[in-house]
Amino acid sequence: MLRKVLSILLCSCALYSVAQERVDSATVKMLREEFGVAFSEGNRITFFHTGQEKFDDLFAAVARARKSVHLEYFNFRNDSISDLLFNLLAERAAHGVRIRAIFDGFGNSSNNSPLRSNHLNNLRRRGIDIVEFDPVKFPWVNHALYRDHRKIVVIDDSIAYTGGMNVADYYIIGKPEFGDWRDIHCRIVGPVVKTLQNIFTDFWQKVTRRPADVDVLEVQSTTPDTVRYYSTPDTNAIVPVCNTTIGVVDRVPHQTPKIIRRTFLSLINHAQTQIQIINPYFIPGGKIMRALKRALRRGVDVQIMVSDKSDIPITPRVVEHCVHRLMKRGASVYMYTGGFHHSKIMMVDSVVSFVGSANLNSRSLRYDYECNVLVCDRRATSVLQQIFETDKQTRCYQLTPEAWRTYSRSRRFAAWFYQILAPFL
Repeated sequence: MLRKVLSILLCSCALYSVAQERVDSATVKMLREEFGVAFSEGNRITFFHTGQEKFDDLFAAVARARKSVHLEYFNFRNDSISDLLFNLLAERAAHGVRIRAIFDGFGNSSNNSPLRSNHLNNLRRRGIDIVEFDPVKFPWVNHALYRDHRKIVVIDDSIAYTGGMNVADYYIIGKPEFGDWRDIHCRIVGPVVKTLQNIFTDFWQKVTRRPADVDVLEVQSTTPDTVRYYSTPDTNAIVPVCNTTIGVVDRVPHQTPKIIRRTFLSLINHAQTQIQIINPYFIPGGKIMRALKRALRRGVDVQIMVSDKSDIPITPRVVEHCVHRLMKRGASVYMYTGGFHHSKIMMVDSVVSFVGSANLNSRSLRYDYECNVLVCDRRATSVLQQIFETDKQTRCYQLTPEAWRTYSRSRRFAAWFYQILAPFL
């Protein structure tokens, strides 16, 4: 009997020890050992929480490019912002800068203002080497999976941009059906830029079957001079965080298919005090839902922010079903009403943040090419927490049992019924 009691106590102590391992160190260890992710120190990251901030900064950096500009987006919407960007890229190409761009075929054909063949041919004549990944052709179903959902720009191998924004004017002017389009993007300077460059060049060779012989400048990319040269001056609203530890979590179907899901699970399973999530299509699978429920049972403060409206029909109802289930288990759920919140960010225990292109749905976790960055830094995480807190206080209402009952019966029925589509969203 005594031996059994001692055995139980030892097991309990071991489990407690595992639970007390800090979330950032545990997740970094998992990514290094299981997926070979390289983490580097000495990076400088700046977060943009409006399209105006992102495009102002990006355009300034592109205008100063000296050797190469590489762009990889889910889509370039054929509108005023892409016109400005392509004109700027063509101007740099005329000065000998090598311009390469990739866009996703499904992302292009699914937006209401796609790039057409005549437009693409014109861009190529102007020196922009632009290619389409997996054009959507008959039979269309063959092209439904494994889309390129990344958003990456690398300039002169010295400064990089990544996050949740594509290239479209609605990131600045919004959409009439729901108002403002809210999103998070980031600029990174430092050693991790090389990793983002390698992701682009590997994919370029896959798509074009041509080598991407990159001309790399000898630039001390961690110095403030690099930031000043390539981008607009930082303001009080755009605060850079220096000397950060960052790793790139890149999902490649058939190579690292579980890396995004495993990162989310590690962050949730090792959370000790708080989890904060903003995600536009919050439809996590069973493993992540169970992990969040376990976190709630451990007493972790789980806060989830989702949009009251969406750019995709049906999706809001399925999202409501998922967050309602977690709300009943003790999660704090905030419904964003200030437009459409397209950000994909997660902050855990105020020490680590996960930012990028990946949604918490089947498409991002099981099929698409995705790119996130894991930022192990309290200061950087606090910037995102401030955005979360401001939106929570000024643009959200909390989903409570009373608020749920105010929804119409048809809305609540749709939330229950459409969950059958969750594996396909």
